[in-house]
Amino acid sequence: MTPAEWLRQDAAAMAAGVRAGSVSATALAQAALTRIAATDGRVNAFTEIAQERALQNAAQIDVALTGAQAARTRSLPLLGVPFAVKNLFDIAGVPTLAGAKIERDSAPAQADALLVQRLERAGAVLVGALNMDEYAYGFTTENTHYGPTCNPHDLTRIAGGSSGGSAAAVAAGQVPITLGSDTNGSIRVPASLNGIYGLKPTFGRLPRTGTYPFVSSLDHLGPFARSVRDLALAYDAMQGPEEDAADPGCAQRPVDAVLPQLAQGARGLRVGVLGGWLRQQALPEALAAADTVAMALGAQQFVDLPLVEAGRAAAFLITNSEGAALHLPDLRQRPQDFEPLSRDRFLAGTLLPAAWVARAQRVRRLYAEQAARVFERLDVLVAPATPCAATPIGQEFFELNGQRLPVRPNMGLLTQPISCIGLPVCAVPVWGAHERLPIGVQLIAAPWREDAVLRVAAELEATGVTRAPIAALA
Repeated sequence: MTPAEWLRQDAAAMAAGVRAGSVSATALAQAALTRIAATDGRVNAFTEIAQERALQNAAQIDVALTGAQAARTRSLPLLGVPFAVKNLFDIAGVPTLAGAKIERDSAPAQADALLVQRLERAGAVLVGALNMDEYAYGFTTENTHYGPTCNPHDLTRIAGGSSGGSAAAVAAGQVPITLGSDTNGSIRVPASLNGIYGLKPTFGRLPRTGTYPFVSSLDHLGPFARSVRDLALAYDAMQGPEEDAADPGCAQRPVDAVLPQLAQGARGLRVGVLGGWLRQQALPEALAAADTVAMALGAQQFVDLPLVEAGRAAAFLITNSEGAALHLPDLRQRPQDFEPLSRDRFLAGTLLPAAWVARAQRVRRLYAEQAARVFERLDVLVAPATPCAATPIGQEFFELNGQRLPVRPNMGLLTQPISCIGLPVCAVPVWGAHERLPIGVQLIAAPWREDAVLRVAAELEATGVTRAPIAALA
């Protein structure tokens, strides 16, 4: 295979190819850079290309494969695999933009984010930083400072957000693995709209050291990929206690490798379907995708998640208040440099009564307790990931249940209540028989059960129920 053909493989196959000497790490890095150069003028996934760094690191891997450390180098699980990260991850020598104009003035990062370091220790090669909604506050990646990221499957449509660049880069075949963040749905929404796999681990599972925060009590980090195996490879490489405990939200749990468990599939797992409010907030195309997944898994039991609607309201208040507090100095001194919609929502957050926020936290706690009872009798819950497929860029509203809803906040209608209580979720892509756009389904489990959602995702992938093809770009 040519390097360009190797780039179309999944990350596990790429690493195996480098390990066997069938392709070099340098050739893979160059293939990714070439693909980005050929396609990103239309997709606009990247805000920073780390060409020199990528080629240098890839060359070091190739040299190491011929030296005294060859055996150890060959054992690296992501050997030579190109990857990229949402531009709220620190990259040494580059300002961390977080999608904002204001952050262009920031000093370059002194060190890489911890998860970037961990992926590189596993042999992966960083090729750049990816577009996002300003300060992660949005679900469309229609960024007014850096331009909208386009959905590779239909360039007239949104990629979702706020990790839109991360999802689009994978769907476009630019890199096989990316990292994003998920506060209210920002991994699952773009995974759904771009037809790829995305994992939001349990809150606190992966350390956030070296990333720009949005809402510290809700922020999660996680990977995107075109295969469940790649998702598990990246997740396993990033697991483990934080070395310097710089992230107070990190749970400091030991590694619990999920890759060896994928072969078990859904065997022995009790799967149910979420009904009630979550099902009522989805258009027929989203319900059809969830029903396809449920049928494939033999899931016939419908269950309600108590307080789910109240949980979403609580997440809104907490997001508004915490996000606004973080940006208050700039809101006072540089309001004109914010995106207007982000600025207005942050300003609204500064006006929220403290009693409302305190009550939201109480609701959040009660909601988590109620959800825990559901997982006493079920292991995995199935629900739509987005209320609809990707909408056209610039479209401000969509119709749902006779109401005209704003796109930007409501693409996260079905994900926000799950983030609120920190549950692990894998978004899996479904393609309808007559649909040209994908739509995702959430697989949700109890805290620390990433193994359960990834095992179910692996079974769905193996049986062809879900798939993540590279978009048909030139």
